Amino acid sequence: MKVVVFGATGMVGQGVLRESLLAPDVEEVVAVIRTPTGVRHPKLREVTLTDFADLTPIRDDLAGADACFYCLGVSSVGLDEAEYSIISYDYPMAAARVFAEVSPQVAFVYVSGAGTDPDSRRMWSRVKGGAERDIIALLPNAYAFRPGIIRPTHGARSKTRFINSVYTATAPLLAVLERVAPKYVTSSDRLGRAMLQAARTGFPNRVVENADLR
Repeated sequence: MKVVVFGATGMVGQGVLRESLLAPDVEEVVAVIRTPTGVRHPKLREVTLTDFADLTPIRDDLAGADACFYCLGVSSVGLDEAEYSIISYDYPMAAARVFAEVSPQVAFVYVSGAGTDPDSRRMWSRVKGGAERDIIALLPNAYAFRPGIIRPTHGARSKTRFINSVYTATAPLLAVLERVAPKYVTSSDRLGRAMLQAARTGFPNRVVENADLR
């Protein structure tokens, strides 16, 4: 299986990258990056892209992919809707459109978040909900994953220093909550394995809520 990962340097991307490299049925992992992941593995090939709205330079690298895990994202804090939409709608849609041409049967997993809704009054929820809706309409094997609180595991870290400090302080509590409240909490490795499950066997629903990520 050939896997493509967008956002491999973020916490979610680190989780699915690790699980993909460990999976015996994954033969190749293509990480589409701006900055190197720092990971060295015989299965891993990093492809640098400067403009995520234009995937023409890496079109051939995406051809023949069995799965695309789209984990690239940004906080909406300090951004207006137009700025946020570029990263959370335009970029994933650009990727989905290319895959519709070069690998139309790809299992495309777009990671949004709990509470996503295209009709929401909350800007981030509405933008990501629109991306979910349009990606699923475009690709027959596309999924929207809506994780809740994510507990970082196996060294995965957020790119935001404040979030890392919060996770460090609450790590024992999150480990307990993941066991007793799976509707709200998952882990980066569990999320990564669920993405691989989508590529292997699919999910009954195209929108996958946190409680289903087990």
